[in-house]
Amino acid sequence: MILFKNLIFHRKTGLFKFFVLKRIKIVLLFFTVTILTFGCGESNPKSNTSSNAGNTTPEITKIVVPDFDADSAYYFVAKQLSFGPRVPGTNSHAACALWLEQTLGGFADEVTIQEFKTRIYNNRIFDGKNIIASFKPKFQHRILLAAHWDSRPFADHDPNQDNFNTPIDGANDGASGCGVLIEIARQLHLHKPNIGIDIILFDLEDYGPPQDTQTNESTDTWGLGAQYWSNNPHKFGYTARYGILLDMVGAENATFPLEGFSMYYAPDFTKRVWEIAGKAGYGNYFVYEEGGYITDDHYFINKIIQIPTINIIHLDPTSSNGTFYDHWHTVNDNLEQIDTATLKVVGQTVIAVIFEE
Repeated sequence: MILFKNLIFHRKTGLFKFFVLKRIKIVLLFFTVTILTFGCGESNPKSNTSSNAGNTTPEITKIVVPDFDADSAYYFVAKQLSFGPRVPGTNSHAACALWLEQTLGGFADEVTIQEFKTRIYNNRIFDGKNIIASFKPKFQHRILLAAHWDSRPFADHDPNQDNFNTPIDGANDGASGCGVLIEIARQLHLHKPNIGIDIILFDLEDYGPPQDTQTNESTDTWGLGAQYWSNNPHKFGYTARYGILLDMVGAENATFPLEGFSMYYAPDFTKRVWEIAGKAGYGNYFVYEEGGYITDDHYFINKIIQIPTINIIHLDPTSSNGTFYDHWHTVNDNLEQIDTATLKVVGQTVIAVIFEE
């Protein structure tokens, strides 16, 4: 708040004494007093202008960061799961795609559905849909936010081998990132930042080969939607200052270390995001320590289209799988694993990054 003080100017008057004067002298004196009085009256506005100019306080713009609604984000996560596993080629996948398009269409200035064909690990051709919501699409200064919206067709890390071929709900692995971004889209609709934003929900991120057939050479069989978009952006010549990918951002007591490719391609920006989270009191979540190198959607964005992009991802080397949270790629990756406190931490951090830009 800026307070302005009123400047009060006082005008002094002169006293003229005279004795016996001739009539003509009296008339001359009358005109003299009149001129002096008007002259004093005309000089004051100039004095006011000069004084105001010298005492003007520069106006300070306060940054107001919207409050991220974690309950709303939780609803958006649950809504995705209500369609069933979002495995490409299924009715559940198609129904969820339509809902995502309609929901984001109610918030964004533009929604683009990028349909594509791609070959998965076993050479089958699949149809995919990248869903892109744009805010202020004509602004050149842009930020890219992303997550994947499909879910894994195999529970190939489930403790029970009978579940290996069972599609998963993907509550944390996929839906949590989308839920956070949809709530951010709602906030961007209500509170307009002075920057262009593109939210991209990538398809076919999680249709990599089953665990027992994976090799070190199979990294490009993941992130198929991100690979397609990076080679064929939705707008010719598209670029952004930087990007943020959200993956597995909803589990209770999640930890987000400094992921390896994020630090390789965008170290300064990665540190800045973690510092913003730390200042907000989220240091227990955004831990300032090195994490592993994860081949995720951001890897292909960095490598192909070369937009510096970081990954906010839950990494836990003490888990049963040795890298990700315990229920990763299992049938237990369901709504019970989603914690509103974690959604709040991630969503509020990302909104702060946007509005402090």
